[in-house]
Amino acid sequence: MAIEPDALDRTGLELAAMLRQLRKQAGLSGARLAARCNMSQSKVSRIEGHRVRPSLVDVERILKGLGASPAVAAEAMAMARIAQTEWQDHKALHRKGLDKKQRELAGLEAATTDFRFFLLSMVTGLLSTPEYIRASILDAPPTQQARAVAMKLERQAVLLDRSKRFTFILTEQAVRYPLVAPDAMAMQIDRVSSLARQTNISILLLPLSARYSNTPLSTFTVYDDRLATIETDLGSAVFRDPRDIRSLLDRFAFYEDQAVTGEAVQELLSQWAWSFRN
Repeated sequence: MAIEPDALDRTGLELAAMLRQLRKQAGLSGARLAARCNMSQSKVSRIEGHRVRPSLVDVERILKGLGASPAVAAEAMAMARIAQTEWQDHKALHRKGLDKKQRELAGLEAATTDFRFFLLSMVTGLLSTPEYIRASILDAPPTQQARAVAMKLERQAVLLDRSKRFTFILTEQAVRYPLVAPDAMAMQIDRVSSLARQTNISILLLPLSARYSNTPLSTFTVYDDRLATIETDLGSAVFRDPRDIRSLLDRFAFYEDQAVTGEAVQELLSQWAWSFRN
């Protein structure tokens, strides 16, 4: 059923009032809550005053900072899903600024222990060289590019946290897509190969010869078992329903069973890097 704009606005007002009341019940000032959420006090104030519509990640961070009960959190998140569309198109993202998206991702990554990435057509920024990252955001406004590259590189520090586990499944198309010059592509593949040797990172490959699907594929990421995103060339969608997440986890497990693992990964990556050097 379609949700009318006025219904969205009413739900947004109700959500803002609910978050404000929960903060007061918890005995927290706006400044203390903001510190718990790694969020500015002004942003908390704008959210509670319904002057800005919070993202689903924003609401989750606030609820966690408030120590909300599962029942209350579920009610608030249900309201947030109505009040805030789960679809983010790339054009709107560029208008708002890439740095906002990078901060949101950094907050999500800080709160996640187990990451699963299925990469269909390109390598993710966490595994990318600076040159590859720059080439991946050339469609963004020039004034945003330098800052976005710097923030993407800063986010790579999360890979060094040995308490976190990362599993990346990359198709051959993703690894070998010639986004940059051949010598830079070889260095990009070398970086993936190097990270594959890190103890908390697993790199799996799906070569073109693998028969792993007869349905259209999409890039997706699962954060623990609580949130998932699906990326397309037009934008991204966020999923929090346990049934949707379970479906993606099952799909990920199936791809794992079909993928190349272990030392065979290093052999393939070496071959692909060599093909660019030649």
